[in-house]
Amino acid sequence: MPALYAGFGCRRGCPVDTLDALLRQSLAAHGLTLDAVQGIATISLKADEPGLVQLALRHGLPLATFDASQLQAFEPCLSHRSATAYAHSGCWGVAESTALALASRTHGTARLKVTRHASGTATVALACGG
Repeated sequence: MPALYAGFGCRRGCPVDTLDALLRQSLAAHGLTLDAVQGIATISLKADEPGLVQLALRHGLPLATFDASQLQAFEPCLSHRSATAYAHSGCWGVAESTALALASRTHGTARLKVTRHASGTATVALACGG
């Protein structure tokens, strides 16, 4: 199974259990396993978000952050563009963009393995090298 990189967008105060459940649901829906996930990514604005920090610690994964300017290159690869996300962050899609950015940083190229999966307060997307 290829290495996967999970990108997250979330509202402030989103609980770790909500993020964990969203990640597990997204993986399960696509026949993927948690042990394939090699890192978690989000936008720099969320670097200190407790739920994301706790999620990374819970699974022993690094938490990478990217500035909106670093994510602009991935805009053509997004399955969905959110004006709301752009208004808040300067990025058209935080989950997909950050997943692609982390996979690309690790492998040189990246593609979405699982497009954005949303709950009420968070989104997750999975990318792999390639």
